[in-house]
Amino acid sequence: MGLKDFYRKFKAFRGTKSIAKVGESSEKKALWTTSILHGFHVVEDCSELVVAQREHVQDQLEMWFFGVFDAQVGDKITKYLQSHLFANSLSKNNVGRKCKEAMKKAYMWARSKILNEENKRVDMMEGSASVIVINGKKIVAANMGNYRVVVSREGIANEICEKYGRKRRWSLNLISGSLLMRRRGYTCSKLSRSPRKLAVGAERIGSETEFVILASNGVWEVMNNQEAVDLIWHIDDPKIAAECLAREALARMSRGHISCLVIRFN
Repeated sequence: MGLKDFYRKFKAFRGTKSIAKVGESSEKKALWTTSILHGFHVVEDCSELVVAQREHVQDQLEMWFFGVFDAQVGDKITKYLQSHLFANSLSKNNVGRKCKEAMKKAYMWARSKILNEENKRVDMMEGSASVIVINGKKIVAANMGNYRVVVSREGIANEICEKYGRKRRWSLNLISGSLLMRRRGYTCSKLSRSPRKLAVGAERIGSETEFVILASNGVWEVMNNQEAVDLIWHIDDPKIAAECLAREALARMSRGHISCLVIRFN
């Protein structure tokens, strides 16, 4: 599907409260270790872009691209990945590394493009959060600004982030003698609070991986990672889960943009 066809269909879909199930033919089921459900909710969509896009790259390589974006950044990131990653031939052996490199370059390119074309300051950008799911086995994620990607593993919230971010917090915990962060999960929140900071990471999808939350600043300014996971952990329907997060952010008087997307692994 070309970009024009995708955006034509997506425009009709955007802003609705919908759920989509990955449609799999009998031939393609062997590619996935798990089925995927996703749903999203946008409270204020005038300056937000939410994307759920399937990419069948080769016979044995299938990817889903999900994103919650500041619209001025998201359109450029999506187009960059379409032309520099999804349209290229990829090997199963290095697809994770290629996705991670492409994701990082897409964010950096989009940011520089905006600054050069519109003469805007970096701190005027809201942020972005995106995920590529590879064959149902691996997640590659990126976040910038106050947008965030949070994974729930057995009910524990974890941010996907660079390894150096994890080591820094783990060392701090060892010095303080606290094991609380091990219970709550690693976080790289300090690495991504400024629009100048970009966090890119990857991890495998295991049997303990339950769902992923991608949300904008309006969600994270009124609740932390674990609160968000606890709020929707018992909800099987990702559409209802995303709506629940959005409504809770509104109830807590969030002043930011409220957009969230939930991906659940069955």
